[in-house]
Amino acid sequence: MNSKEHTLPDSQEDSSGNQFLNHICEEMLTQVSRSEIQQLSPATLAYLGDAVYELYVRMHYLLPPKRIDRYHLSVVGQVRAEMQALHLRSLAPHLTDNELEIVRRGRNAATGRPKRVDPDIYQQATSLETLIGYLYLTDEARLTELLQKLNLEK
Repeated sequence: MNSKEHTLPDSQEDSSGNQFLNHICEEMLTQVSRSEIQQLSPATLAYLGDAVYELYVRMHYLLPPKRIDRYHLSVVGQVRAEMQALHLRSLAPHLTDNELEIVRRGRNAATGRPKRVDPDIYQQATSLETLIGYLYLTDEARLTELLQKLNLEK
C-alpha cells in the first residue's frame, strides 16, 4: 500500500456506504463551488450519478456474503434502465420543486438512441442518474434519504 493509505471511518452507523465515499471524496468535494456545480451539464451529473447509484446498489447487496456471480446478477437487476425508471417514478412524490427541475433537465439531456430500451425509459433512467449526481455534490443527506426510499430487493 502507498503512504496515503485510506481507512474506513470508525462509525458503521450509515449502512448506505456514503460514509466511506465521504471519507475518500471529502477534500475534493469541498473544492467544488456551488457555481461550478451549476455549470455542469446534466449529462455530466448523470455520468457521476450512474457511478454513485451503482456503488450504492453494490453496497446494498454486499451482505450477506455470496458468490460473485450472485452479486453481479443482483446488481445488474437494479442498475438496468428499466429499474432506474421505476425507482424514479417511486421517488417522484417525495421530490422538491428544485429536484423535479433537475430531473427535467436530466430527461432533456438524454440524447442518442438507446439500443435495447424504449427512449422514454432511457430518459427516465438518465433523469434519476442526473438527480443522484446533483445531490451527491450538493446535499448528501438528502441523497441518502432518497436512496433509502428505494425498494431494493435482498
